Amino acid sequence: MNYYQSNVEGELINRLHEVGFSSHGIILNAGGYTHTSVAIADAISAIKTPVLELHISNVFAREEYRHHSLLSAKCVGIIGGLGMNGYELGIRYFIDGFKK
Repeated sequence: MNYYQSNVEGELINRLHEVGFSSHGIILNAGGYTHTSVAIADAISAIKTPVLELHISNVFAREEYRHHSLLSAKCVGIIGGLGMNGYELGIRYFIDGFKK
């Protein structure tokens, strides 16, 4: 299991390309880029590794512009609004998915 954090869009894209053909799954919390980054959406489309979109907060309880994700259609699923527990659920999803 590896962890990576960056606030730079290009660095996130580079990392997706770097691990997107060798990892079993990626949990991505793209923050504000979720709603603005066509480039990150394209990077997700370009890799083979399944990506799970994660939000610590409930984006639907926030500003209207946060209600639309450019990434969701490219991801295998979405976890949102469960705080830091969402990361554990995401890891469990990938572990359980590979047991089946």
